[in-house]
Amino acid sequence: MKLSYADRAKHCKNPLAKHLFQLIENKKTNLALSADVTNCDKLLSLANTIGPEISVLKTHIDILDDFTPSFINELQKLAEKHQFLIFEDRKFADIGNTVKHQYAGGIYQIAEWAHIVNAHTLPGSGVIQGLAEAGKDKQRGLLLLAQMSSANNLLTPDYSKKTLEMAREFDEFVIGFIAQTKLSDEPHWIYMTPGVQLSENKDNLGQQYITPQKAILENGSDIIIVGRGIIAAKDPVSEAQKYRKIAWDTYLQSLT
Repeated sequence: MKLSYADRAKHCKNPLAKHLFQLIENKKTNLALSADVTNCDKLLSLANTIGPEISVLKTHIDILDDFTPSFINELQKLAEKHQFLIFEDRKFADIGNTVKHQYAGGIYQIAEWAHIVNAHTLPGSGVIQGLAEAGKDKQRGLLLLAQMSSANNLLTPDYSKKTLEMAREFDEFVIGFIAQTKLSDEPHWIYMTPGVQLSENKDNLGQQYITPQKAILENGSDIIIVGRGIIAAKDPVSEAQKYRKIAWDTYLQSLT
């Protein structure tokens, strides 16, 4: 029998991973919103209206045309108000010393406000070490990109296997993976799956979509990441509620 989120929280070495599992269980939502918008007010509006439906808000801070440090303060207030974690989808992919500065410094100072970030393992384990030096003491969490939803990507099964091996070396900082399928049965890893919509299709730039049921039941995902399926809807809040219910009901089904 599959363990519940609450049961799996007991196996986590990273305190943020434990908190996220407990948040999902208490709030009863395994939905993440990919808020890929380019305006601060629009992002804050989405965070405020859809925040009650999600456990994670995924951002791309560097696509905001009007970013100011005060925006971060407002986003943090909404995260606290609606009880969701902020996941900055930065996809770090450089040597350890460089990513450490990209994470902790610059104009965005991501380590100060993003509960979760992610990274490619192509540069080797140094990318994890560098990020850990900036984020571990702040009780942040790192997701590794083990698989992607875009067509013709180069993340082969061997690459995914080596990514899992690296994660095991740093399991006090790495909390899981961006992946299409589970890499192992170890209960402490969190799997987040992007490219989820209510029907399977693809866009004109190579993004390939799967359904929430396939992501959770067949592929073992813990959190589905939905972007345009919600944001582009006529009523984004109603659509988010629909995705939330489907994803949660599917999770409950997976426990039986």
